[in-house]
Amino acid sequence: MANSASGMAVHDDCKLKFMELKTKRTHRFIVFKIEEKQKQVIVEKLGEPAETYEDFTKCLPADECRYAVYDFDFMTEENVPKSRIFFIAWSPDTSRVRSKMIYASSKDRFKRELDGIQVELQATDPTEMGLDVFKSRAN
Repeated sequence: MANSASGMAVHDDCKLKFMELKTKRTHRFIVFKIEEKQKQVIVEKLGEPAETYEDFTKCLPADECRYAVYDFDFMTEENVPKSRIFFIAWSPDTSRVRSKMIYASSKDRFKRELDGIQVELQATDPTEMGLDVFKSRAN
């Protein structure tokens, strides 16, 4: 990798699955994990289109950081169905300091690899990425 400043590689699968979510809507969400030893971001979990927001939140560990992408469907005030692609930087207070630092320092570079993110959320506990937060940020 030429860019050694952050030193974090992004597995091709990450971009591939994100493109599928964006263009074909084959996934409701994607959870990404940083493999610290290999220094790369990998796909940890894919959500089926029928899966719900609750299914998504269950995939985020209570005490470990993750990146996630969620395809959020909602109705506008004019009752037009829309969707927004959310990027979530999940960094619970109980996760390791080193882990938080790695996720924080790699986030912008990783996010740039995923072309088509519309809203970014930072969350340290589940209330910061509740459905109400999604709804208010989607409009």
